[in-house]
Amino acid sequence: MWQGLFTATNVVALLAWTVLLFAPRRPAPLALVLYLGVGLLCLAYVAMVAALVLGWADPVRDPGLAAIDFGNYSVAGLKDAFRSEGAIAVGWTHYLALDLFTGLWIARDADAKGFPRIAQGAVLLLTFLAGPAGLLVWLVVRERRARGPGGWSRKGKTPAG
Repeated sequence: MWQGLFTATNVVALLAWTVLLFAPRRPAPLALVLYLGVGLLCLAYVAMVAALVLGWADPVRDPGLAAIDFGNYSVAGLKDAFRSEGAIAVGWTHYLALDLFTGLWIARDADAKGFPRIAQGAVLLLTFLAGPAGLLVWLVVRERRARGPGGWSRKGKTPAG
């Protein structure tokens, strides 16, 4: 079961990232990424968490381990929890949903600031592969553009002339 959910969420994320990277940035493709990509991943995440916490699904823990202690929110507790197929699928879906949402925000922000799609592609690819690293690069790049020549002025937030 968990392998199937893991595979399904990866397919959803990959399709949404493909649309984000290659489709025209029009309302319909962006809505597709948001609702059928991010939204569906969020729904899958919530359903998997509920199934685990409420005991509706077997987390498939490593042999010999006690049940997951959801109250032990520490490094040791998380390490123990992630010794199950269910927790791995939930955690991965969490990453997929938030990285895709971050990529969508970056794409919209980059479009609004006039960044060419080819430059966006590099940042989006990094966000797909390592979410926080891609977000950090985007925050640095967008700040430099905002403060550089032809960017936004600090006072009026209007294009500098």
